[in-house]
Amino acid sequence: MAPLSGITILDLTHVLAGPFASHTLQDLGARVIKVEHPDTGDDTRAFPPFKDGQSAYFATLNAGKQSIALNLKAEDDRLILDRLVARADVLIENFRPGVMDRLGFGWNALSHRHPRLIYAAVSGYGQTGPDADKPAYDMVVQARGGVMSITGETSGPPVRVGASIGDIVAGMFLTQGILAALYDRERTGKGAMVDVAMLDSQLAIQEHSVALTTATGTPPGRTGARHPTITPFSTYRTADGFVVIAAGNDAMFVRLCTALGLGIAGDPRFATNAARCENHALLKRLIESVTLGATMDHWIAALEGAGLPTARVQNMAEVLRDPQILARNMVLPVVPRPGGPAFTATGNPVKMSTLPEATSRAAAPALDGDRQAILDWLDGPQVAAAARAPR
Repeated sequence: MAPLSGITILDLTHVLAGPFASHTLQDLGARVIKVEHPDTGDDTRAFPPFKDGQSAYFATLNAGKQSIALNLKAEDDRLILDRLVARADVLIENFRPGVMDRLGFGWNALSHRHPRLIYAAVSGYGQTGPDADKPAYDMVVQARGGVMSITGETSGPPVRVGASIGDIVAGMFLTQGILAALYDRERTGKGAMVDVAMLDSQLAIQEHSVALTTATGTPPGRTGARHPTITPFSTYRTADGFVVIAAGNDAMFVRLCTALGLGIAGDPRFATNAARCENHALLKRLIESVTLGATMDHWIAALEGAGLPTARVQNMAEVLRDPQILARNMVLPVVPRPGGPAFTATGNPVKMSTLPEATSRAAAPALDGDRQAILDWLDGPQVAAAARAPR
């Protein structure tokens, strides 16, 4: 039995933050019923790249979920949603604040009818505050939350982080909140409202920026790949590509100098981390004067042999072939529906002794593809009352 076996997630979200959270909960054993718009479904069904007419983006993020299409303004579909809510443990939504209230399915209404329900909302700015009603996307919160101000080369413009961390980090915090609410319900018998904002989440992950700004009064700027307070801790050129060298303390720096054949460990300009940070540009030139003379493979072997944290900068094709990644079951085939295309998805990064290790993922659902199975489940044995009875 997986840790969340028996937990039903009613997922009214689309695109990324909410679906990422329900994807994580599914990996932990929960059943996820995806409620989609009858005409278009989740927006990501139309996102490229496509394979045989199906979105790889949607297929990988929603693998193994079930789908039912409901028009939340149509009375018959509203009745179905109400029955689904009565059987669900968790409802996740990512509408703008107030939309679910106007539809009659907001927290205040549902918590009175279903006191054990956990209601989880993820939005750009949260359910409160002067900007709660404003729309937001990943890049918007990366900009407003300060992440873009520290991302990019020193002399260049601010850039977006390549991964959609505005959405993904919010999805991670939403998952944490849901798990905490499930645990609390075991003790109290009562559900809870979980409110996660994408903007809040961007601030929460910037430990160095907050510390530097509040301690010095000066906000940090862009430093490229270089760590703002540890040196050497950056990318370095070799004869055929880039490697990362992360010498996090003075002892590691001495070992690095030995591995590179650089006689500068006792130089006052580099003897301490503070001095190295002050002279980071000169130190990088000295290191690269050596590393440019040999290949990535040579330096990875030499640096690892010296016990130093290092890695080549890999593209995604290389990552998907990485032996360590493969050994951890982090690249999984998505078993296609009959006649459908095959996709590849990431595995579950949470490894637990009580969680069976997946070797494949079930296919993502067709729009409304599980309607009859879900309706049959609703018409089956009525266990909702017993499940929701206070303990």
